[in-house]
Amino acid sequence: MIHSYKNFQSFSHFFSASDTQSYLQNGYKKLGIENAEQKGYENSYPFIYYLEHAKIYYEQSMQSPLLIKPILLFYGFVHLIKACILTTNPNYPENTTVLSHGVSTRKRKKQQYEFFDDEVKYQKNGLFPYMLERMFNIKHMEGDKITMREMLQQIPELAPMFTMLEKQNTFMKIPLHQSSFAFPIKVIDHFHMTENRFVEYIQNKSSGTLSFQKKEHNLLLFDCHNSHSHLLPFKYHLEDQDFYFSLLKRDLLNFPELLVHYLLLYNLSMIARYETEWWSELLKTMPNRDYPFIVSFLDVTSEKGPFLAYQYLTTRDI
Repeated sequence: MIHSYKNFQSFSHFFSASDTQSYLQNGYKKLGIENAEQKGYENSYPFIYYLEHAKIYYEQSMQSPLLIKPILLFYGFVHLIKACILTTNPNYPENTTVLSHGVSTRKRKKQQYEFFDDEVKYQKNGLFPYMLERMFNIKHMEGDKITMREMLQQIPELAPMFTMLEKQNTFMKIPLHQSSFAFPIKVIDHFHMTENRFVEYIQNKSSGTLSFQKKEHNLLLFDCHNSHSHLLPFKYHLEDQDFYFSLLKRDLLNFPELLVHYLLLYNLSMIARYETEWWSELLKTMPNRDYPFIVSFLDVTSEKGPFLAYQYLTTRDI
């Protein structure tokens, strides 16, 4: 279900023009794109260059001070995203409107500003709405806002920190039990649902990829009909190598984690570039919960950002 992954070493097979050309051609043919062979040939080197640039940014971020790390990680991640988009649209970028960030944030931070409560706003044009449509077939959400707290809560590797510092349980591990996902029966109490309602809820949220099998002891077992790693509504914990289920805000259950990392890195990179006083004070004085959550997220995304892109590239039906 999860391709073996060893950071950027896993991308090595893409650094072959002939193999990448075939990879893109096959994908374009399955998408019904005209001149698939020609488009695969034309895009093989741009695809490789996106990955090559991303690799360099990530490698440099590992050697850089925390002060500039968000900037390097953001641009590395953007190059990975552009490689992903090129597999779905051979003509990317069609125009300059798709090259903007696609989200915005408050330019001047208020007094007593806290990163946790900061928001990003979705824009009509740019990379973010382009990702929504081209990569995940998600309807445009112009004008919607989302807080950094909500985004951080969607990353399973940060769950222990929420438990420790916020006294909040954000995820529950859902192990594989003889090829089925096993939900502890106690989860229905958390959602204040009956057993039947919870079964219906999970099947709806998984878009039919999970179907209820049976109740066994204190477990609700669901069969999986999808071999893809980005198996919503689950999130994959890279360190534990296991799947987790969010216990919070149900309308974000099907929000792909790749988008979460993009939004967080976008805002942190903007802060590192334009809010230098606040950013420097945070790193020097560590005044509140913002510091441990930001540092932990940057550690997580250094590994998981490339992993999410790699899984997208290798588990799509192309």
